[in-house]
Amino acid sequence: MVIGFSIALIIFSLLLLLLVLMHKGKGGGLSDMFGGGMQSSVGGSSVAERNLDRITVVIGLLWFTCIVVLGLVMKYQN
Repeated sequence: MVIGFSIALIIFSLLLLLLVLMHKGKGGGLSDMFGGGMQSSVGGSSVAERNLDRITVVIGLLWFTCIVVLGLVMKYQN
């Protein structure tokens, strides 16, 4: 059980790292890769950026859950 959660934690950590790096910074992000860089800032974020935000939050919650469950399993394993 510990090995399974450890592997899941590694996978979620790598996914979270990639998703955070894909977010728009000062120079652009995912929306610029698909030609959305010429939009005006009045329109808000693109659909791709909003979906990326949602996916990042879900992966972050799964990452946090894995850490909590792994800590509880290791605490009560002894």
